[in-house]
Amino acid sequence: MKNGEQMKILMVNKFLYPNGGSETYMLRLGEYLTSLGHSVEYFGMEHKDNCVSNSAEAYTENMDFHNSGALKKIKLSLKTVYSKEARQKLRLVLDSFQPDVMHLNNFNYQLTPSIILEARKWEKENGRSLKIVYTAHDYQLICPNHMMYNDDSICEKCLGGKFINCTKGRCVHSSLLKSAVGTAEAFYWNKNKVYEQLDSVICCSEFMKSRLDTNPVFKGKTVAIHNFIEKIETPNCEKEDYVLYFGRFSKEKGIDTILKTKGVKFLAAGSGPLEDEIKGADNVEFVGFKTGSELAELIAKARLTVYPSIWYENCPFSVMESISCGTPVVASRIGGIPELIDDGKTGILFEAGNERQFEAAIKSLTENGEKASQMSTFCAEAAFETIEDYTEKLIEIYKN
Repeated sequence: MKNGEQMKILMVNKFLYPNGGSETYMLRLGEYLTSLGHSVEYFGMEHKDNCVSNSAEAYTENMDFHNSGALKKIKLSLKTVYSKEARQKLRLVLDSFQPDVMHLNNFNYQLTPSIILEARKWEKENGRSLKIVYTAHDYQLICPNHMMYNDDSICEKCLGGKFINCTKGRCVHSSLLKSAVGTAEAFYWNKNKVYEQLDSVICCSEFMKSRLDTNPVFKGKTVAIHNFIEKIETPNCEKEDYVLYFGRFSKEKGIDTILKTKGVKFLAAGSGPLEDEIKGADNVEFVGFKTGSELAELIAKARLTVYPSIWYENCPFSVMESISCGTPVVASRIGGIPELIDDGKTGILFEAGNERQFEAAIKSLTENGEKASQMSTFCAEAAFETIEDYTEKLIEIYKN
């Protein structure tokens, strides 16, 4: 493919509407690639909220595990390992669109890796060259529960292909059946070497790359590029004396660390399974779920934000958003977080789960206004990956 040549790119993701981080990434990237003159179509599940499409109007049946009866769940469980339907529907899209690149995002379980087999079959039968690129939004390819986290702690037991540990630990939603399906899916596709057929694997942190590289299949194919972040319009406002946590209220996000740190008063904005605990804590003021300009102002006015996660975070937007708003972050030294923070300048790193270090780091800023102000200046000067820079690197991956 020559430089400057316009490409046909098929974006693949199980959800084709705003549902989470991977969808935000895929939709924004597709939009920007289109603005550059490339042709972009999408393949995933049928859903009433789909906001993107393909010319063949071919999508798979929507798989709803939460609102199905017992027999339906068994049927769906079998389809999570291998999907004949996904292969058939993808073939219709490939025949219609004739893409140069198939860019995979979240596809396991709902679409299944069987689509990779179909793509390679189509490529061979049509005498075409199809680049297959995968963006890893989590650890799914090396950990069936996709988080490398179970029983409230880091878990690396499945590394090296020891996927039976997923069943032993009931790692998928604490369910023996779901964990067994996850184990079967991982064993089946690794044994059939389907992932060897990927051309490139994009990791959103060097840490994620290091984990995926533990599998020889991925080593040599992985490339680390931090997620892009859109420019945040922040108001010109004075800093106020509050410590902010914003995001999901859940165990893996280190909410317990906040609740146990009684020497600090926190503001908390967000939602999640531990919302009642947040609302009932005497050291936390709950301010509700915030988005857009309201959230940006809340972040910009904070003396600092906290991100006490205890799992292998990839490239958390909350950290980048805070620094982009001129607010330093006290965050766990875990996963990909340290790659985003210049320790001592744009934030302070502490040992994950260590309440004493956490409290000391916070107080070193709340009790030293000059230091906090200096760090805010460093934050204002920090730069993260823009969509323009990110896409330039991505197009090189597509072409090479």
